[in-house]
Amino acid sequence: MTEFLFDLTFCLASPVWLLMIFAPNWRPTTRIAASPLTVLPVLVVYLTMATSVFPELWAAVSSPSLDGFRDLATLANGAGAVWAQVIAWDLLIGQWMFLQARRLGIHPLVTGPLLVLTILLSPFGLLVFLALRAAKARSTDGADDRAVQPLAR
Repeated sequence: MTEFLFDLTFCLASPVWLLMIFAPNWRPTTRIAASPLTVLPVLVVYLTMATSVFPELWAAVSSPSLDGFRDLATLANGAGAVWAQVIAWDLLIGQWMFLQARRLGIHPLVTGPLLVLTILLSPFGLLVFLALRAAKARSTDGADDRAVQPLAR
């Protein structure tokens, strides 16, 4: 059952990722990506796995230590719960990136690969996106400033 729940975790998140990457201009994609409820199925899996190892999970988070997390990760449901939590938060980060990219006018051919990177290594994907977002905002702000300034006489 644990292996099934572990595998199910990403399967529950993947439809949202697929929409954001392969159907970014489809109107329902933006509506779906704007909802935090997309993570609820993943969180159900998390709760299922976490409740069975709650004493170990509580020990690991209430008094964090490397050994405590190592002990939690040696339990199948402990590792599965951590995995489900990572998948849920990665999905929320990806949704935020997708919505920010649309707002800033970042082309889907740029956003798509960044979302794939975020699926695989979310901290790297997020850092690249934050740098791109800052550069895009800077260039947009500069364009706005030039448009507002009066013409020199």
